[in-house]
Amino acid sequence: MVAGDVVDFEIPEAYVAEAVAEAIPLEIVYEDEDLAVIDKPAGMVVHPAPGHHTGTLVHALLGRGGRWSAVGGVTRPGIVHRLDKGTSGLIVVARNDVSHRALSAQLKDRSLSRSYMAIVRGHLKDDAGELEGPIGRDPNERKRMAVVSGGRFARTRYEVIERRRGHTLLRCDLDTGRTHQIRVHLAALGHPVAGDAEYGGAEAGASRPMLHAWRLRLRHPRTGADMSFEAPPPADFEAFWSSLDSTSPPHDVGRPALAAKRLRPGGG
Repeated sequence: MVAGDVVDFEIPEAYVAEAVAEAIPLEIVYEDEDLAVIDKPAGMVVHPAPGHHTGTLVHALLGRGGRWSAVGGVTRPGIVHRLDKGTSGLIVVARNDVSHRALSAQLKDRSLSRSYMAIVRGHLKDDAGELEGPIGRDPNERKRMAVVSGGRFARTRYEVIERRRGHTLLRCDLDTGRTHQIRVHLAALGHPVAGDAEYGGAEAGASRPMLHAWRLRLRHPRTGADMSFEAPPPADFEAFWSSLDSTSPPHDVGRPALAAKRLRPGGG
């Protein structure tokens, strides 16, 4: 900046920090006195934030009634982890603080595991692989994340399920849980998630990123019992995949050899 430059900025609109109950229906996969597992629809924001003052998962939880954990503060009752607005699928929420802390500890030690299905652009060379690349704020666009020097360590594992015309259906597992991790790693690899305009995957027929959290595994915070939940992809995901001509039979992912790929800052 130099003398005489004009600085233009907007003051963010004010919003109420504490969410209120709203009667929003939810797809409950499991619920007890300690936790609930919800199949979140694409398009729903998890918690209130600037620009999203109503209609979030938090509003829906409060509308469902009962007690929710307070560990995350007044804007995030019950929220243990997040899913992006455009991502559909399974998310676990806590009914009380003890459960919240136990589930957070499982997230940290990765005993709480999350598996995703993703439709990506192009055909990946390897049937399975590990993607490593530090993730941080994109220096050129602060609302985006990117593989950057000095970012936080991140690792994503993937396996090919099936290949179709110009696209590949993947299973992705998180070894870490960085913001936009799967989307950033696949974009850096050169295979962005179909429909993900933010990371180079925009295309006709996909109105949101084709990313679905399909399986969730955890230990019950009270009983210690192993629990596993699955949710099939929603109709828009299935419809987009079905619209593509098949080029190969479904792949038995099993345990193929992994191809390690280190992602360089600013590229694949």
